[in-house]
Amino acid sequence: MPDPRAAKLLELIEALRVPPGKTVQLHHDFDPGYKAGWLHKREGRQMLELGVELLAEYQDRLAADASRGLLVVLQGIDAAGKDGTIRHVMSGVNPQGVTVHSFKVPSKEELAHDFLWRYGRALPARGQIGIFNRSHYEEVLVVRVHPDQLANEQLPGAQAAADGDGDAHREPGHDIWRRRFRDINGWERHLSDSGLRIVKLFLNLSKEEQRRRFLKRIDLAEKNWKFSSADARERAFWDDYQHAFSQMLSHTSTEWAPWHVIPADHKWFARIAVSAVIVQALVELDPQYPSVSDDDRRALAEAKSQLEAEAPAGAPADPFAAGSRHHGDR
Repeated sequence: MPDPRAAKLLELIEALRVPPGKTVQLHHDFDPGYKAGWLHKREGRQMLELGVELLAEYQDRLAADASRGLLVVLQGIDAAGKDGTIRHVMSGVNPQGVTVHSFKVPSKEELAHDFLWRYGRALPARGQIGIFNRSHYEEVLVVRVHPDQLANEQLPGAQAAADGDGDAHREPGHDIWRRRFRDINGWERHLSDSGLRIVKLFLNLSKEEQRRRFLKRIDLAEKNWKFSSADARERAFWDDYQHAFSQMLSHTSTEWAPWHVIPADHKWFARIAVSAVIVQALVELDPQYPSVSDDDRRALAEAKSQLEAEAPAGAPADPFAAGSRHHGDR
């Protein structure tokens, strides 16, 4: 049953979903500056608070249910706001039930395995929320923009693919990307069938807003650590990345793991939209607290009687039942 508290949040995100089978041209189909005409920043704060509150509640239920898990995949170009989104949206959840993995350049050990191996090792357990800050999609994004990296993956024919496959009308590695889209879709289908709900979020940042954020990182001393000269060099490949993003969204938005394109130029709106998509997934999962058997209820009643009998003089036997000022966590 839909949660009526989430209705307003869910209104935000229908326009952000990539329908399975849709051919996406990112620059044409999704506006990085979109912020929903009916929503203003002041009202947005209240909606983000609601999203954080609902996430905390549903996370508790997910952990208690312990039959399914949730994987949040965050992708976006440099400075799109992935770290800040995690910090703000997940601010109310219990950190014991959340895992966050940021995937860097693969190690020698990771390169010795198939391209999905290191991501499979980091999946959340049932009852947990896992966050991939960058993910297995790097293997059809960064590696696609820089196909020379295929040589490091020791694939049969990888060097030939990196050098070009002999067809002037096809980009290097064409068949590799087609196979990887297929493998990713199959892997995600397997995870979904095994009880892992997958939420995929692409933070869509404009080139001008990225420029502004890079300058902020350079101009403010406390943000210098966030900037790398490599980030600026990657801007030279902006069009290549936009093409790779469009291909990723077109080929891997599925019924079991659809993409949502989050407008990222306005951080306050991006955080609301991200919380709304995650809340929607949890509402649809509808995890429940375990039911208590008759035998368990009798055992609880016996334990309650014993604890009430141990109450010190002047204290209520059961402060929760009595509604005293001692009610609640200390």
